[in-house]
Amino acid sequence: MDQRNLRDLTVSAVGLGCMGMSEFYGAGDDDESIAVIHRALDLGCTFLDTADMYGPFTNERLVGRAIAGRRHEVVLATKFGNERREDGSWVGVNGRPDYVHRACDASLQRLGVEHIDLYYQHRVDTEVPIEDTVGAMAELVEAGKVAHLGLSEAGVATIRRAQSVHPITALQSEYSLWTRDVEAEILPAVRQLGIGFVAYSPLGRGLLTGAYRSAADLPEGDTRTQRFPRFGPDHLDRNLALVERVRELAERKGCTPGQVALAWVLAQGEDVVPIPGTKRRRYLEENMAAVTVALDVEDLAWIDANIGEASGDRYADMGTVNR
Repeated sequence: MDQRNLRDLTVSAVGLGCMGMSEFYGAGDDDESIAVIHRALDLGCTFLDTADMYGPFTNERLVGRAIAGRRHEVVLATKFGNERREDGSWVGVNGRPDYVHRACDASLQRLGVEHIDLYYQHRVDTEVPIEDTVGAMAELVEAGKVAHLGLSEAGVATIRRAQSVHPITALQSEYSLWTRDVEAEILPAVRQLGIGFVAYSPLGRGLLTGAYRSAADLPEGDTRTQRFPRFGPDHLDRNLALVERVRELAERKGCTPGQVALAWVLAQGEDVVPIPGTKRRRYLEENMAAVTVALDVEDLAWIDANIGEASGDRYADMGTVNR
């Protein structure tokens, strides 16, 4: 697996998002999920992404069990800030300094590790100055509990203010060949500041793989139709039509639609790292093989000309996206 640099942190060119192993995308299978993580490490995918809210809390425990005995092979990223209770209910976005410390200690315990390689604020708390939140995160670095700091779904002004307090290693935001709003201001700003970019949902939450032909194809218990308007009745047909165009290019390239989608993200710069999620080994292997798919200038131009923005908002509630 090739390596890429997020500022001063070296990670595998493709990471693994672990969220769906525990929540939102139907029932999980912990044994298979652990096997996925082990297979990822075997393939050289070292960059694992989780968060305390996934489950809630169960995903960090799962990742912790999976990396036990292999911690030295892992660049471990987790997140705080979307506060939830054990019963799954939502408290809200929390960036208070005292909570930053409590959340980190709880994540370290669940993960069973002594430090977190990359610690993100999951969402910006608009009621707390970002300088206060990042100041508390910087104290975690000083204490040796965290190595690098990150932000997720933060706007340019917030990023600049955060950077004035402590170097920000990575910004994580949604980015894919049909979700490109970060290109207008966010990507230029983080590049100017020397901050790496982590692209979550590079497969359009699974739609860009071509695995779903209708909402009925989603597994039982899957919440994507409720949480993400792009899966809803007002938008799904148009988005599936865009996926067919991705499939057309994939057939010409001799690969899968998902590999085209990941190859596109990889082609956006050496400072961009996609973290596709999966809970099955066969899909993991397909995703990792995307590094072998080369999109030339003509392919990229064809994508620009034939595949536009996805229909529908990214979330049912966009209120926590800081722009």
